[in-house]
Amino acid sequence: MKNFRWQLLIIFLTGLVVSILLLSERPNPVLSPQTPEPRRGGAYTEALIGQFNRLNPLLDFYNPADRDVDRLLYSALLRFDERGLPQADLAESWGISQDGTVYNFTLRPGIKWHDGQPLTSADVVFTIEKLREGGSAVPADLQEFWKSIDVKALSDTALQFRLPEPFAPFLDYLTFGIVPKHLLEGRTFDEIVNADFNMQPVGSGPYRFDRLIVENGTITGVVLSANADYYIHPPYIEQIVFRYYPDSATALQAFRDGQVQGISQITSDVLAEALAEPNLALYTARRPELSLILFNLKNADVPFLQDVAVRRALYTAINRQYLVDRILQGQAILADGPIFPGTWAYYEGTPRVNYNPDEAQNLLREAGYTLPAEGEPVRVNKDGVAIRFTLLYPDTPHHRALAEAIQTDWAQLNIDVQLEAVPYDVLVQQRLAERTYQAALVDLNLSRSPDPDPYPFWDQVQATGGQNYTQWDHKLASEYLEKARITPDIGERTRLYRNFQVIFAEELPALPLFYPVYNYGISQQVQGVRVGPLFDTADRFATILEWHLLAARPQRTEITPSPTAP
Repeated sequence: MKNFRWQLLIIFLTGLVVSILLLSERPNPVLSPQTPEPRRGGAYTEALIGQFNRLNPLLDFYNPADRDVDRLLYSALLRFDERGLPQADLAESWGISQDGTVYNFTLRPGIKWHDGQPLTSADVVFTIEKLREGGSAVPADLQEFWKSIDVKALSDTALQFRLPEPFAPFLDYLTFGIVPKHLLEGRTFDEIVNADFNMQPVGSGPYRFDRLIVENGTITGVVLSANADYYIHPPYIEQIVFRYYPDSATALQAFRDGQVQGISQITSDVLAEALAEPNLALYTARRPELSLILFNLKNADVPFLQDVAVRRALYTAINRQYLVDRILQGQAILADGPIFPGTWAYYEGTPRVNYNPDEAQNLLREAGYTLPAEGEPVRVNKDGVAIRFTLLYPDTPHHRALAEAIQTDWAQLNIDVQLEAVPYDVLVQQRLAERTYQAALVDLNLSRSPDPDPYPFWDQVQATGGQNYTQWDHKLASEYLEKARITPDIGERTRLYRNFQVIFAEELPALPLFYPVYNYGISQQVQGVRVGPLFDTADRFATILEWHLLAARPQRTEITPSPTAP
């Protein structure tokens, strides 16, 4: 957003001169301020980190680079804004039954596929049928979810979803891209995987497929053209070109060489260089991820972790700002709870736990853990239980540095923490899933999930066999989560999640550390860009209809002040 500075010229004249001017001079016209108006035209080229696979929303779950392009090619029933609230896309309106089990949708009238054929509710039903058949291309839990939902086309523009039971986060599941039935029907899912359609896609989004860029037999780019018939309004930028690059460093060099105007992701290794580029504007947004420390609250070998005072002392002793500033190079935001800030469900009154090693020591002393007069310098209670445990962490240099810094902070409290590196898949699928751990540094990824729905991770029902890896067993917190999951009213859900967050902040079953951020670089020549918190990297295109390269300054309007009466 541009800020205009205005200057006010005040001329002090004698009373005689003022009188003469008022009587004899014609008032000077004042030019009214005008904002340049976007014009259609121009081409924008972006360096896309990753590689081309298939341009089909049924097949892009595991390839963010494909999802970025598909976001512009395909439409969904709904999109979500940066606060996690549903917004109309193909759907013109929707309604929910009082018991929360029936969802009726009405599509916008007159929507067309890029080939001119009408888009109808039958296309939505067809897409869901294919999601149910997804094989290895579609996450197994998503396939099972759609198998439990009854979907029916009521007319060309009306459709209905029937759920087996109330499920408030259901709208989250309606952001998948819709594919054309008339081009893909009659094919098995495996046949769709290998179809020519994926190389020459037809969607209904703001941009249509133009061509692939092929160099030496390899696809190195994709060219898209503006959809003049887009149902909201045509985009201003006439052409978008994606060029594929293996990493941010090569993409940044391409920007310097004038080959691209944007870079899909600026990673920390080139961040300083990117910031030094005078014509490159950087946009930073919170990623849909949370790094935190989980405690196994039911592990008998570490009974002290069941004491909330000990957990709070451990939290207070971590210099999280140091982790962000030094290890993460500033590329994260301190976290205060399990729900993302800035979203409709976040409770602004969530307290911040600041670094305070003196307070941490006091908390431990009050909890009965002191240093023994003789022996090892590790805090013990009157029963001789020492605060000693093992912290698991993903086996990467990044996580190792974080774990070592946390270990050092806790050592200042005379707490003995051993570190154990574990491959991430083993950490999650074995150690956490089987509850064979004491404490663990983990990253919770909630990509493509605008609805917070903390239920899977913190409800007591999920403590056995579910994703409540801490085995936190809090009856009241669970009641709030369970009610919020079946209540369609967002005001009531907001209240329930606020209450849950208050309890979480008091109990601290886990220690929220930080939310990583995402950096997106784009030439200052591109105007109208706005990037808010993300639920997926493709969300950076949420305001693509307002982006523009050309602008016309409107004809200036002269406003003639009325003469002042003598």
